[in-house]
Amino acid sequence: MFLARNKYAQRLAVAAATLAMGATASLAFAPTASAVSIPSKCSYQWNTPHKAKTTTSVNLRTGPSTSYTSLGILAKGTGFTHYCIAAPNGSNWAWGKVTSGANAGKTGWVYYNYLTL
Repeated sequence: MFLARNKYAQRLAVAAATLAMGATASLAFAPTASAVSIPSKCSYQWNTPHKAKTTTSVNLRTGPSTSYTSLGILAKGTGFTHYCIAAPNGSNWAWGKVTSGANAGKTGWVYYNYLTL
């Protein structure tokens, strides 16, 4: 997260310097791949996102336990890129983004044991 903010700050500084010199510039800021807002429930964040697939049908949840609401079912083999894990009560949950299937683009939590790298 810190790196993404630095990149944004660097782009902004370059744009300001360019405008200060009298040059005209057209600027567009798009979020980078690393500009993902990691939930506070994460206990460990990976240095680089891990690409995985589900090993069975599994719920995508709003939080790291079965007591949270399901956002949908991910079919076996669904792509899931995870950015961090949480370990409430000793069970590991991965937070990330669905990259294939009917729920592609959604973010949420998946029980870690149902993922394979």
